[in-house]
Amino acid sequence: MEVFLQQLINGISLGSIYALIALGYTMVYGIVQLINFAHGDVYMVGAYLGFFATAILGWSFLPALVMAMIVCAILGVVIEKLAYKPLRNAPRITALITAIGVSLFLEYGTMLLVTPQVRTFPQVLPEVQWKLLGNLTVSNRQVIILVITIVLMVLLQYIVHKTKIGKAMRAVSYDKQAAQLMGINVNQTISATFAIGSALAAAAGVLVGIYYNAINPLMGIMPGLKAFVAAVLGGIGIIPGAMTGGFLLGIVEAMVSGYGKSLYRDPVAFVILIIILIVKPAGLFGKNVREKV
Repeated sequence: MEVFLQQLINGISLGSIYALIALGYTMVYGIVQLINFAHGDVYMVGAYLGFFATAILGWSFLPALVMAMIVCAILGVVIEKLAYKPLRNAPRITALITAIGVSLFLEYGTMLLVTPQVRTFPQVLPEVQWKLLGNLTVSNRQVIILVITIVLMVLLQYIVHKTKIGKAMRAVSYDKQAAQLMGINVNQTISATFAIGSALAAAAGVLVGIYYNAINPLMGIMPGLKAFVAAVLGGIGIIPGAMTGGFLLGIVEAMVSGYGKSLYRDPVAFVILIIILIVKPAGLFGKNVREKV
């Protein structure tokens, strides 16, 4: 039972990261029906921005987090304007290939700028361990990751349901043409969606930096793919589904590792993807094709 509870704690921390990345996938898909495979690399750029702010500029954790989110939000808008907007009416396969191209550009462009070597993230948050029951422990970093994730998710829900841009996002996700006829600026709404999703990915990148203390230019590939699995698991295009899918995937992965099968922690995510596509293709929260953001 102790092992189970410890891995549950570890899984919630890991799931928080997957959930933040998955939200970007699901928001973009809900608006423009595009699987943005460059999203994992925006997460990687966010981690490097956090590293730059803490290691080079000497900033503390929160200013570095905010800076990374702002810069990646701008990066997300630039990617949308330059790479995806010209292809909005093109076949989906064209946009998908472009997303892969943007992903490779970000990965190898980062390698060119900072070299491929692994960087050690500064100890901006000295680790403190608290014992709960027996050998069950939780660290201050795990608590911070969970708290920041919850705060960002609550903020996202507020934006989507209570603000003008959020209402525009929901309108565009249901019917883009009708929204345009009602006076909604579709281009601006799509750009805002990319900005918010990219900011969340950047937050995940910085949180991973403080949790694992190591970053590299290819760090976005596997978490990006797993976050995509989480989005599909919860129901691609549905925000609560992305949150739930992220946490579930993190917990499952932690359980597999905790019970001595760490070699299978990566394959298990894709086994889940295959099962969910066979059993319930719409995902856990998916009910009909029009239930989106």
